[in-house]
Amino acid sequence: MTPGSDDFTTFPPVPRVVTVAGTAVELTPIRLGELPRILSAVRPIAADLSAEPDWLDLLARHGEAVLELLTLATRRERAWIEGLALDEAVTLASAVFEVNADFFVRRVAPSIAQVGERLAPILSAGTMPSPGSSPPATATPR
Repeated sequence: MTPGSDDFTTFPPVPRVVTVAGTAVELTPIRLGELPRILSAVRPIAADLSAEPDWLDLLARHGEAVLELLTLATRRERAWIEGLALDEAVTLASAVFEVNADFFVRRVAPSIAQVGERLAPILSAGTMPSPGSSPPATATPR
């Protein structure tokens, strides 16, 4: 085994098969060419992702993003995803997350945290004027 090769247990990855709505769905990790669209889909929900996401909450708050993410990650038609029963959608989302946990937990969540850390000083400043700005105009009593 060469240095760094322990990151991969098999190559190419063996698909994880999950049966949803009577259909065997083969799930494999996200591929490089899929990243731009996946990242766009994940961006709205990234701050709410954790090691064990609450899929019902995510669907309630970010339904379109979750549906798009499932469509892209499963490589299935959007209509098929939309036709799933709620429990099947949660089962599928959980399986997609598990197969791609490294991507979501080690890549997406930390990058969101880093952005948050960079924005914290700006956000905590609130409405304070930036250095070099004039103070807000106030009316002078007569």
